[in-house]
Amino acid sequence: MGALPVYRWHLAPEGLVTFRQLRALGLRPSGQPVVAQLERPRRRRGPLVAYLYRVDQAKPVRPMTPAKRAALERANTARQVCPECRRDAGYRIPASLGMCVPCADAPTPLAS
Repeated sequence: MGALPVYRWHLAPEGLVTFRQLRALGLRPSGQPVVAQLERPRRRRGPLVAYLYRVDQAKPVRPMTPAKRAALERANTARQVCPECRRDAGYRIPASLGMCVPCADAPTPLAS
């Protein structure tokens, strides 16, 4: 496998887009390999890298099936239930906290 061509930020040729840009166009890569990469320089750290795909080889996004929609709804509902107090928080529980905000803000009892 040869090295990928590297383009600087905003200098990619026509017809090459990132995965997110494909999604915005209603397309998917459909198994095509990455054809190039885009690099955005940063200070004090390595560059941000985005992989590029060809638009002419992309295919339309598959439509959402009723079973997949139901599974996503169940998964999103489960992410709203606090594992500590078992209440529906009304929002997705942050992974950084692992529990609803009131449970995370409550002082923990001291062990005796």
